[in-house]
Amino acid sequence: MADTLVDVATVAKRLADPDWLLIDCRASLGDALQGRRDWAQAHIPGALHADLETDLSGPKSMATGRHPLPSHEAWAATLSGWGIRPGTQVVAYDGGGGQFAARLWWMLHWAGHANAAVLDGGLAAWQAAGLSLDTSISPRLSTRFEPAWHDHWLVSTSALQELLEAGYLLIDARAPERFSGRQEPVDPVAGHVPGAVNHFCNANLDPQGKFLPPGELRRRWSATLGGSDVGKLVSMCGSGVTACHNLLAIAHAGLPRGRLYAGSWSEWIRDPARAVATDPPR
Repeated sequence: MADTLVDVATVAKRLADPDWLLIDCRASLGDALQGRRDWAQAHIPGALHADLETDLSGPKSMATGRHPLPSHEAWAATLSGWGIRPGTQVVAYDGGGGQFAARLWWMLHWAGHANAAVLDGGLAAWQAAGLSLDTSISPRLSTRFEPAWHDHWLVSTSALQELLEAGYLLIDARAPERFSGRQEPVDPVAGHVPGAVNHFCNANLDPQGKFLPPGELRRRWSATLGGSDVGKLVSMCGSGVTACHNLLAIAHAGLPRGRLYAGSWSEWIRDPARAVATDPPR
């Protein structure tokens, strides 16, 4: 069973295994249909497609962030439609570093499916290995997925301040310029939640877009944590997507699992009364 990362060579040997399922998570924040177009044009043989907006997110409202989680019922129905059984090894991938694939990885574990991993290096590593792509669609027989929810891994906006006062550490996965408030290309308000610490998700990767070895991840995360208990970590980002990349890195490093603030920055700023910090302060 692979529950964090799996390499290209291992996946290539399992393409014909009915107990292995690849899911293409490519997406674009600027074009909601780009990921599906990319998948239709070419994908790893047998891979299904997970749409960030319709499969990996629920309906947005004036109170939610840009990518709220789907309901229990909707997510279980999606997993059933993909034909996932208890013994199915799911491998999520995207174009490279796993920033979108990690969202699916986290959501599968949230629903109690531990046989879920991310293809290290994604489609870029697959192609670099000279492996073929496909355009055919391979439907799977639906199942009845029986979830075992881990809702204690989730943090709501209403609970976040209470956790921070109790000593939890909020880690923001966005790029440093967004965290500081110097740039904000996506959301209408720039800055970060007061008290948060920045750990850019790309710092989990090597120059080839693969995850760093567990020892190096532990070293980097030790510096970010600054002596805080990783078990009291809450991960966030712009909308709850790349926050999962940090949680995947922590798991791959062999550290205790943290929690996810799924609403993240785009939900935090829905209420103008919530405090916003910038570096330097404005």
